[in-house]
Amino acid sequence: MSPSRLANQNGDKDWEIGSNGSSPSIPEYTGPKLFKEPSFKSNKFIIHNALSRCCLAGKVNETQKNKMVEEMEKSPANHFLILFRDSNCQFRAVYTMSPETDELIRLAGVGPRVVSPALVESIYKYSSDRKQFSCIPSKTMSMSVDAFTLPGHLWHSKRPGNKRPGKPK
Repeated sequence: MSPSRLANQNGDKDWEIGSNGSSPSIPEYTGPKLFKEPSFKSNKFIIHNALSRCCLAGKVNETQKNKMVEEMEKSPANHFLILFRDSNCQFRAVYTMSPETDELIRLAGVGPRVVSPALVESIYKYSSDRKQFSCIPSKTMSMSVDAFTLPGHLWHSKRPGNKRPGKPK
């Protein structure tokens, strides 16, 4: 006797055939579709915690923090990123990643409207238990990235007519 026949005699299900040997074949299910397409994991809660406990903590930052959270709630995006001024993790803006182009699009705050992945200088992961960001030794943007910085020269914009008046002679 074959091993599968022995399993059938013991009442175990023969998965290859789809029956247990004693019952007739089961008709195919025609009811409502129960399978739901998997959605991308969201880091909205992590970014909200980072803003509340690290980046924009305290009463003085409450207005700005509430504006960022409100913009995140209005957005259909699943993945949010924080833009820092530099490695000192000074908050600048909240971005979302475009799944079609991989570009980072500013949701709220101060910074370029669109950032290409090539312009990202360093990337960070937020640790909820330590309430701080850690630099990730990588250049690849992924769903595990929570924050990023841009090269310093991009922050020094030259705006015409913004010169300080000098002392009169």
